[in-house]
Amino acid sequence: MDLFDYMRQQNKEKESPLAARLRPTTLDEVVGQQHIIGKDKLLYRAIKADKLSSIIFYGPPGTGKTTLAQVIANTTSSEFTTINATTSGKKDMEQVVEAAKQTLGAYGKKTILFIDEIHRFNKGQQDYLLPFVEDGTIILIGATTENPYFEVNGALLSRSIIFELKPLAAEDIKVLINRALTDDKKGLGSYGAVIDDDALEFLADIANGDARSALTAIELGVLTTDRSEDGQIHITLDVASECIQRRVIKYDKDGDNHYDTISAFIKSMRGSDPDAAVYYLARMLYAGEDPKFIARRICICASEDVGNADPQALVVATAAFLATERIGMPECRIILSHAATYVATAPKSNSAYGAIDLAMAEVQNNRTRPIPTYLQDAHYKSAGKLGHGIGYEYAHDFPNHFSHQRYLPDGLEIGDFYKPGTMGYENVINEYLDKIRKDK
Repeated sequence: MDLFDYMRQQNKEKESPLAARLRPTTLDEVVGQQHIIGKDKLLYRAIKADKLSSIIFYGPPGTGKTTLAQVIANTTSSEFTTINATTSGKKDMEQVVEAAKQTLGAYGKKTILFIDEIHRFNKGQQDYLLPFVEDGTIILIGATTENPYFEVNGALLSRSIIFELKPLAAEDIKVLINRALTDDKKGLGSYGAVIDDDALEFLADIANGDARSALTAIELGVLTTDRSEDGQIHITLDVASECIQRRVIKYDKDGDNHYDTISAFIKSMRGSDPDAAVYYLARMLYAGEDPKFIARRICICASEDVGNADPQALVVATAAFLATERIGMPECRIILSHAATYVATAPKSNSAYGAIDLAMAEVQNNRTRPIPTYLQDAHYKSAGKLGHGIGYEYAHDFPNHFSHQRYLPDGLEIGDFYKPGTMGYENVINEYLDKIRKDK
């Protein structure tokens, strides 16, 4: 590197985005991802010992895939080369492989090839790497935001260890923001900026696990905010919301507003107002509420407020819950809207809800009533000597598959608990029960 190359590199590092400048150079500087780089974990030990095999980092943007690759580059004794699959092709890989062969032959050093966005390579390009990964000419580190089991060739996967990176926790994002504001060398420490607690909470939450997003916002805030009379740059909640282009909604996940909004959401579904339901759904999603929490409430409402008036409501709600778990935001907003509007527009009944509460109260408040002997288990030896099962009438042996035998214990009557309403499918239930109970 000559003087001009050195100066270009220095200027590039100086002008690089904050997220790039703050990238850790050692494992101990990495924030989050302790499930794969904790000191007792395989990846930590492999990096420390410089004994890496081919690996693939999989996870959302801003979770540290490139960061971990850079840490490996700084700690390995192997040659380290980087290419990006969005701008590179087979010719670039051929050059890397040829150089790797020469390095291995001349110096006995292996080459680590980091391919960012590896899922962008087509099958043929990925297949080209196989023999060189297989014979150890190169050690592959791939990074992808897409599920590697769908986007990376199976043969390449079988030769690699997959590490899934999770979105950073809000506390991890806070650590990075504070590091950015206090680091004089790589961060913004020389600007004398401070961040209000509510702004820090907002950015850490709204970043949704993406460190790059939070650091870009804080850099923009510091560089575009005038100093106050005390000589400091104050990053307030208003500044933070402008910099990340998200309007602040008053919504504390642990406070009154959280419960007020979910309450309004449930009552809107119960009140058969799909517009209000999706409005409160949108407010919660925009504020960063956990979609799974919302899905759980829709499931409860589907039984508590719809019940047997439309038995499909719980089926739709449960399917939406499972789909929300598997898909996540932003697409699961559509699934949640689907379920919420279905439940809101379904006929309503709280008869099932009322039935279990009445039955629970009976069990709690009164003595345990004996089960009729003919209903008791008769599948064990000598049960008949106790009278168990004797006299039981098998329902399928009777017309309409119904026997008029009594099932409730003495002292309880039909209708004490479940009282079907007159909405939707419960009309059918009423008609059916009336018919079979009247037929003698």
